[in-house]
Amino acid sequence: MIIPVGNYFAIVTCRNSQNEIENAIKSLLNQTIKPRYIIVVDDGSTDNTHNILEGLRLKNDNIYVITNPDLGYDIGRVVKNWNSALNLARDLHLETTDYHMISADDAHYQEFYAEKIMSKMDGDDTIAISSGNYDDNSYITPHGAGRFVRSSFFDNVLGRYPEKMGYESVILQLSLYHGFKNLVNNDARFSHTRPLGTNHQFYEFGASMRTLGYHPLFVLGRFMQCFLTGKPTGRMGAIRMLYYYLSYKPKKEGYDSMYEPEIRKAIRLRQKTRIKQILGLKTTNTNT
Repeated sequence: MIIPVGNYFAIVTCRNSQNEIENAIKSLLNQTIKPRYIIVVDDGSTDNTHNILEGLRLKNDNIYVITNPDLGYDIGRVVKNWNSALNLARDLHLETTDYHMISADDAHYQEFYAEKIMSKMDGDDTIAISSGNYDDNSYITPHGAGRFVRSSFFDNVLGRYPEKMGYESVILQLSLYHGFKNLVNNDARFSHTRPLGTNHQFYEFGASMRTLGYHPLFVLGRFMQCFLTGKPTGRMGAIRMLYYYLSYKPKKEGYDSMYEPEIRKAIRLRQKTRIKQILGLKTTNTNT
């Protein structure tokens, strides 16, 4: 294994996380390769989260906390909070790192997690985005939590996350569009204390496939995979995902609006190519 020489900082968003946030932060602090700093965005917690974060900040001079007013729960603010963290790092002239890591208030990582992720990325500069895995299923798309993003790719292509539904997926698509690749490292393990989809019931999984212009056959294939295996959404989650894809009506602007035509076209073209490859593979298998 290549010994990582890169470095990173971590972004953690939370709301009313008094039972989880301390362990989530300690999981990052206990990494064999620690983040240079951690920026936590508290999105208007009304429980004891704020006091817990203040206690952690006073004990660790590399923890920075952004506290938002309580505006109620809104999953759309997650990406705004990521951008707030990126802006704070720039405004405070914090150290520029090779990667930034996206984490969550319920994510716990094995102590070698960051080391294993960066060992792969340091050894291959064409990997733009990578995460570990939280179960025994095989995935080709990096997960949201535990995701490392290469700074040179992010700064040149995006600079900030698009504040639209599907923000986790579009960066993966753009990395492929610009000739990079994404990696799921099954040797790097993490876990969630909350089941996937707890907050949104897979609404955004389905609706964002519309805003991103996903090909209908690609969506159907994803639904069948999730429904038959029960992973990662569960069967009811798969049904909800398909329902929201079919029923979603995008807005003209804002968080719920469609992505630019060139992005949708590029995504659909890539998916059509993938569909043809799969069908070709099936034909070959049938002939043999």
